[in-house]
Order: sequence, then structure tokens, then C-alpha cells
Amino acid sequence: MFTGLVEGTGIIRAITRMAEGLRLTLEPPFPAAELTLGESVAVAGACLTVTALQGGTFQAEVSPETLSRTTLGLKKVGERVNLERALRLGDRLGGHLVTGHVDGVGQVVERRPGPEHLVLRFLMPPSLCPYIIEKGSIAIDGVSLTVNAVQGQSVAVNIVPYTAAKTTLPELKVGDRVNVETDIIGKYVARLLKVRLPENSGLSEEFLAEHGFL
Repeated sequence: MFTGLVEGTGIIRAITRMAEGLRLTLEPPFPAAELTLGESVAVAGACLTVTALQGGTFQAEVSPETLSRTTLGLKKVGERVNLERALRLGDRLGGHLVTGHVDGVGQVVERRPGPEHLVLRFLMPPSLCPYIIEKGSIAIDGVSLTVNAVQGQSVAVNIVPYTAAKTTLPELKVGDRVNVETDIIGKYVARLLKVRLPENSGLSEEFLAEHGFL
């Protein structure tokens, strides 16, 4: 489990193609020695397992399933990626609950720089749109963001200077693809609505909307 508060950007030092999937060698912005084998790290928003430590780098394997749902297969050696270690019990939850299980890939369709802030607009896959609401939370390449506006499949977010300095989001260009994870609460609510509920349960779409879940 993560918060979407990226610790910094790491550098991809090597990409090894395997019979299935691939192996990434990454140089993190924090001491690699602080990591332990088997722990989880969000790499560009995708939860990966640390499989090896060597010098100032760590390795993580990307499964075929993860390759099919993320942009990790498009990455190149030397490219920077957002990194976040897993949330520890007792830590402050400053972002929102992020699982690192990427739902799909969005595409940058507008980049609007301002005097200080940057507005990015993304085109989302139709399957993800029901889970995205204005002023709700979304993770883009592992970064917890507030949805500023939703119009059809278009989603706009605002990048504040601190986030711009700590993540790869300012480097995005129109046409670039990004990993998207929608709010886990919205997914569970949507699933619940598909299940037949007892007539006297009191749970309805009107009830959920009234209490801010829709």
C-alpha cells in the first residue's frame, strides 16, 4: 500500500528482457541499502518487488500482466521514474490510498504551463471513467493528485511547484502515455452496486450520492 507521495525520481540503469516480462535495474534517490529483498516499491505507480540489491541499485522484475497494463515496457535506459516505498503502519497518510495496481494507461492531450503551476489534461480509457470524479483522487505515474475537472474521457489535474520538483510529471509532453490508478474506494462502491442487495438494506445510488460516495 502506498500514498502517492513520491519520495523522488530514480534512474533506470539497465533493462533486461526475459523469457516472460523484463527486469529493471534502478538507482533510487535514497540509499539502496535501506531496501530489503522482497519489499514493495512503486515504480512509476506500479507496485514491484525488490529482487536484488547491488551497490547503489536495486532490481525488480516486471511480469507480463504488469507489462500489459502499464507503460513500463516503453521505458528506456537513462529514463527517470517516480519511486515510492510502501507505507508503514503509523505513517501519516498525506496523499490517498494507492495500491500500485495500475488500472490502465492514459495519454497526455494538453499541457498548459502557468506562471507557477502546470495544468495537464489526460484522455482516459472509457473503462476507467466511471471511477473518476471531480475533486476526487487519482494516481498518475504513482503521484497522488486531485482531479480538477472531468469532461467526458478528459481529466485535468494541477501540478503545484513542489510536486513538479519531486516527480517526472513536468517532463510529460502531449502524446505521452501514463500509468493510471483510480481511487480504490470508488472501485469497491461500483462493485457493490452491481451486486444484488436486500430490499431493506437502505443502500442505493441516491444514498451513496447523498453521502459523497458518488
